Amino acid sequence: MLLEFTKMHGLGNDFMVVDLISQRAYLDALTIRRLADRHFGVGFDQLLIVEPPDFANVDFKYRIFNADGSEVEQCGNGVRCFARFVHDRHLTNKTKFKVQTTAGIVEPELGPNGWVRVNMGMPKFLPEEIPFLADEVENLYSLTLADNETITIDVVNMGNPHAVTIVPEVLKADVAKMGPQIESHSRFPQRVNAGFMQIIDEGHARLRVFERGVGETLACGTGACAAAISGMRRGLLGSAVEIELAGGKLQIEWREGDVVWMTGPTATVYEGRLDLRYFQS
Repeated sequence: MLLEFTKMHGLGNDFMVVDLISQRAYLDALTIRRLADRHFGVGFDQLLIVEPPDFANVDFKYRIFNADGSEVEQCGNGVRCFARFVHDRHLTNKTKFKVQTTAGIVEPELGPNGWVRVNMGMPKFLPEEIPFLADEVENLYSLTLADNETITIDVVNMGNPHAVTIVPEVLKADVAKMGPQIESHSRFPQRVNAGFMQIIDEGHARLRVFERGVGETLACGTGACAAAISGMRRGLLGSAVEIELAGGKLQIEWREGDVVWMTGPTATVYEGRLDLRYFQS
């Protein structure tokens, strides 16, 4: 069968977006891995699927699958692309709507020039909300890696789990070495996204993220939210900051006890059709 799809990206964090409202398909983990292959498939960090909502007061249901075929709860760059996709494909004429995710309801709002502002909901910090194994609640935690190397992390759940560590120079951080160790650390029973942040000043930080099930990406929206919140809680960042990632910049706003707002760009790369039989055999 022929499957229509759109290739999009948010700051280089790239997606295959599929409308499963007006067409039908079954995409299992093996098929997703084959589609994600950058040499033999479409190639993407995540697959985004549009489905009918389960609730009457919600506009869409949104599912996210990593390149390894695992399903995840939330994706900040993805939800912006999702919002642009459903509007451009005329699945809605609204510019602000509610989207059901595994992590809860998010509310994107379309702006000019492909930018989207998203109410990302309330951050969570308790170990059981991450989830993260800890004897007691602390502001920061020590995490022991291979060769007995110890780093200091903050843990934040932005619909998906994040561990944020501050580094002196983010471009020199050994993300390739530490990222996989943090992602699969035994204290994170559902794995974790590992963020490495450099504070520039109270309104500006640089960030690299090693995403679970993907590896290091050019940008991570929920990772930018988590990093900004971590810097704000440590008194290092103000309530409105610019997070600079390899693929570009995101604007993050948060005040204690309130929801997190993320604003950033989206881009459509191309639209295509493929025969699923070649990926399911």
